[in-house]
Amino acid sequence: MFYRLNTDGTRRDVELGDLFAGPVRTACWIVGGGPSLSELPCAEIARAPAAKLGINLGGAKLIRPTMWTSYDPSARFQRSVYLDASIWKFVHARRAMDLVPETTFKVCECPCTLFFEREPQRGFADFLPAAATGIVDWNDTFVQAMEIAYRLGFRVLYLAGCDFHVRPSEAQIARARAAEVEYAPRELLGDFYERCSGAGVSRAELESLDPPTQYHFDERKPLAAAIQTDQHYFRTAQYLRLCRRALSLAGLELVSVTPDSRLNDHFPYRPVDDVLADLGATIGRPDAEPTRGLYTRVGTRTPAGVGPMRDLKPHHWKRKGEPPAECAAALTPAANPRSDSDARVRASVARRVAAAIDALPETPVRIDEDG
Repeated sequence: MFYRLNTDGTRRDVELGDLFAGPVRTACWIVGGGPSLSELPCAEIARAPAAKLGINLGGAKLIRPTMWTSYDPSARFQRSVYLDASIWKFVHARRAMDLVPETTFKVCECPCTLFFEREPQRGFADFLPAAATGIVDWNDTFVQAMEIAYRLGFRVLYLAGCDFHVRPSEAQIARARAAEVEYAPRELLGDFYERCSGAGVSRAELESLDPPTQYHFDERKPLAAAIQTDQHYFRTAQYLRLCRRALSLAGLELVSVTPDSRLNDHFPYRPVDDVLADLGATIGRPDAEPTRGLYTRVGTRTPAGVGPMRDLKPHHWKRKGEPPAECAAALTPAANPRSDSDARVRASVARRVAAAIDALPETPVRIDEDG
C-alpha cells in the first residue's frame, strides 16, 4: 500500500501494514488545526507515549508530529516537516513531484516520505475494506489520516484540535444578539449568517467585524471561504456518523478530546487528562520511570500476582519438541558439512521453516484421553 518514489519515477514498495500494532490496541493522537488546540495541555500531549499524526498545519508551534499527512498542494505546508527525518510523511502520489517550499527539492526526495494511491469509490459500509490497495479519498485530510493510522495498526484515535466547525467571532455573535438573533452551538455558519441577514444585519456588516477564529495558528480565510469550510466540516462529520458500523466492525475507535467538536454528538468524548492517565497506566510514564538498579538487576520483572506462564509449541506440532513431518525438508541444511557453522545458512533455514509452517493447512486432531 505504501511505497517510495524517486525523481525518475522508479518505485520501491515498503511494507508497513500493522507495523504499529501491539499486544493491546495501539493508540495514536490525531492532531488537527482547530482553534481549540491552543486550549488543550499540548505540552503533556507532546510528551505522551503515543504517536502524534499531524494533519496539514495542525499542531504548528504547539505539538511536533511524529507522523504527518496532507491533501492540498505542498506549497501550503512547512519546509521543516518535509525535511525532518524524524517525521513519517504519508502523501498521495500526485504530490511526489511537487517542490518542497523554499527549496529546489522534490517531495519524493525527502527523508521518511511514503506515497499511496487514492480510492475515491468507497461507501459507508466498506469504509475500511480488508483488501484495500489505496487510501480513501473523500477530499478530506482527516478521513485520509484515519485510514492511514488504521493501516499502520492503530486502533484507538484520540482527536485533538478536531473542532469540525467554524464558530462566529464574539463580535459577530454580539451584533447578532443585538438584532435578536442567537447563535446555536455548532450551528452551520452559513445558516447563522442567513438568519442575521433576515434580521437586518448584512453580510458586509458582519465582515467588517472581527472574523471567526478558524485555526489555532496564524491563518484566516475570507468569510465566504469560512462558510464553505464549515459546510465541509459538517459534511465530513455526517460521513463519519454514517460509517460508525464499519468502524466498529474494523475495531477502530474514535475518541474526541476536543470539548466542543461536532463529532461529540456522535462519538465519545474524554478529557485529555483521563486519556493521559490511561496511556501512563498502559504504556508507562517516561518522565517517572525509575532507572536506579536496572543494569544490576537479575531475572524478569513480571507483574505481581501473575500466575505461571509457559511458551507452548503451536497446536499442530503433535510430537513433543518436534516439528511436523512436512517441515523436514526445510529443517535439513544444505549438503555442505560446514553449513551448521554458517550463520547465513542458519538464517535461511529458519526462514524456510517459518514459511513451511505458515503454509501448513489447519488439520483437526483427535485426542484420546485415558484416565
